[in-house]
Formats: sequence, structure tokens, C-alpha cells
Amino acid sequence: MQIVRAGQVAYGEMLDLQLKLVKKRQADEMEDTLILCEHPPVITLGKNAKREHILFSDELLQSKGIEIFPITRGGDVTFHGPGQLVGYPIVHLKSWNHSIRIFVDRVEESIIQFLGQNYHLHAQRISGLTGVWVEDSKITAIGFAVQKWVTYHGFAFNINTDLSYFNYITPCGIQDKGVTSLEQVAGMKIPMEELIPAFCNTLTSTLPCNPHFIDLEEAKRQAM
Repeated sequence: MQIVRAGQVAYGEMLDLQLKLVKKRQADEMEDTLILCEHPPVITLGKNAKREHILFSDELLQSKGIEIFPITRGGDVTFHGPGQLVGYPIVHLKSWNHSIRIFVDRVEESIIQFLGQNYHLHAQRISGLTGVWVEDSKITAIGFAVQKWVTYHGFAFNINTDLSYFNYITPCGIQDKGVTSLEQVAGMKIPMEELIPAFCNTLTSTLPCNPHFIDLEEAKRQAM
């Protein structure tokens, strides 16, 4: 698996890149790829999203510099922004018995293990809900789409995320649960440049795969 450390990228630009890479992976013209990035503030609406789960007008959100994107992943409404590690696996499910559920389970497990091994935090799944939770607060949202057995979209892991942005939405349409971040539960700010290598080690050993790193420009060249 190649891993792209992309830094902060506008959501629309990254969505366009994902769709191009999906076609390349479907044609076996590239290997499985994981893009890791951050986004400027954006609210995304999955296929099952309800507009009333965005609690303010589009005009107000735009005045706050928050973009809005309807997209094709599963799930409802979520937020992406600075300080959040967003992962987009472009992975062919032929290695996963053509099962998105098995793949999602391993992604969840990798985040649970990462939090336990590196920060001594007890993270968990909650029955009937996707994602990773610390007590009753979601620390990682997960929402994939699959096209011809290739995954895209992915996960949003709150590291140093400004959680006040979640006040603009009903996150994932869930009204009786909270949202948290690693900074909040660990009680300290976590440098992203230090976290990513350790996170990649856990993720790629849990999936498992042999990782190597490329930059964003190389990923764009592969998408051409």
C-alpha cells in the first residue's frame, strides 16, 4: 500500500483526486492507496443525510468560511476541518472477501489499537453505530463508498479538531451522543507530524500491508 501524506487540501480538490484514483485502481493501474490529509472547514452530507441535521443556513455557514458538499458516501452529516486526520483508502476489496464490512471493521480496530497502545485510552465500538468512540463520544467518524469493489471516502479522526464546529450540525444524525478529540481526552495538543508515523504503523500492521510513502504530486501524476 502506498500512503500519501497530503497536508491540508481543499475538500473539492481531494474529492476530484479520489475519483480519478478509484478509476485507476479499478483498472489495476495502481496499487492500494491511503491518502492522509486535513481540510479547511467543510460539512459533508452522505447519501442518507437530512438537511435538518445542518442546524444553520447555508449563508451563515458560508460567512463562517464553511463549505458544504453533498457526496456519495454512506451516512449522514459530518464535519471536516483543521486538526482532523482524514483518511481516504482507495482499496480493492478483492483482498477482503469483497466485504466492505470486514474492511471497515479492520479500520476501526486499527484506531482502537492505536489509541490504546500510544495513549492508554480505552476506545470502543458501539453496537449499531459506525466509528470509534471514547465512552459515549465519537472520536472517529467512518463513512465509505464502494464503486466496482474499490473503496473511497473513509474516516475522520479528531486529533486537535476545534469541536465547536460540530455545534453547527447534528453529527451523523445522532442526537444522544457527543463528539470528542484526542486532544480533549488526552489533555494535551498532539503534533500531527509526530502522530502520523505511529498511526501508519498501527494501521498498516492491522490491515495488514507493506507501506511506502509518496507525496501529493506523485499521487496526482498517477491519477492522470
